[in-house]
Amino acid sequence: MMEDKFLMFENRLQKVFKHKSKLAKRQNISCYRIYDHDLPEFPLCIELYENKIYLAEYVRRHKMTEDEHETWLEKCIEVIVKIIGIRDENVYIKQRKRKSNRHDQYEKTDDKKDFFVVEENGLKFLINLTDYLDTGLFLDHRITRKMVMEQSAGKRVLNLFAYTGSFSVYAAAGKAATVTTVDLSKTYLQWAEDNFTINLLKDKSKYFFIHADVKQYLKTLKPNSFDLVIMDPPTFSNSKRMKDFLDIQQDHVTLLNDVLQALSPNGIIYFSTNYTKFVIDTEKINSKEIKDITKATTAFDFEGKLKRWCYKICK
Repeated sequence: MMEDKFLMFENRLQKVFKHKSKLAKRQNISCYRIYDHDLPEFPLCIELYENKIYLAEYVRRHKMTEDEHETWLEKCIEVIVKIIGIRDENVYIKQRKRKSNRHDQYEKTDDKKDFFVVEENGLKFLINLTDYLDTGLFLDHRITRKMVMEQSAGKRVLNLFAYTGSFSVYAAAGKAATVTTVDLSKTYLQWAEDNFTINLLKDKSKYFFIHADVKQYLKTLKPNSFDLVIMDPPTFSNSKRMKDFLDIQQDHVTLLNDVLQALSPNGIIYFSTNYTKFVIDTEKINSKEIKDITKATTAFDFEGKLKRWCYKICK
């Protein structure tokens, strides 16, 4: 019975990998999501980072003992290694709880500092598959990053809740006049600076890294401070470093209006959220145009599986 299930998993993985690896090759993409909970008996997320696999198991109630579960996981890895054709020491395993949307985004799980570099659209990014729940690069934002690069020339760009600064790197590579990267985590800001360094983006008169609580930081901005803003906040954050907590459904109107206040007359915000039940309150946002670009920014490896919203908001 169990063998049948693994055969089913193998067939499914074979099918999706064949399809997605072709698309990835055609688009010259080396980091992409292969599988995400396609079969209920195999609640795994499998992502390829060039020659390494990030394997996350979603925590669930299974009836296996610890030993049985260990055996099950080993067998899953065997199948993955066989289909994808990589060495099993290049498989990194994480356990993910289904987001209750009440986590601090800066959750650390280890301290190995095992970084390696991958490329995306000719730019380099540091990835860490051991120390944090997230890897350092959100693969589902690939298309939005490219859009930002194409629209950054000569603009003053602000990246809020910047995480490891991948949007900032794209903006700088797109010849932005200035790039300001804001995050509450010193660790992630340093990671963002390191991403700039490996891309040889070193002009300290143009690139700024600000350690701040975004909610408080926005209140300090003057009108006409920025032309292009990227804002990808956590769904919920109650970090000890924040003055108060953040709940994106409740707070998005205030956050967006504060950003709009600081924008130049033709300024644009790219706003995204992972909160699946999110409803944007267009009536209360002081914008002349709000466009849902979720579908347009959904990459091939997230089609039908995307759990986020993305909007283009014009002043």
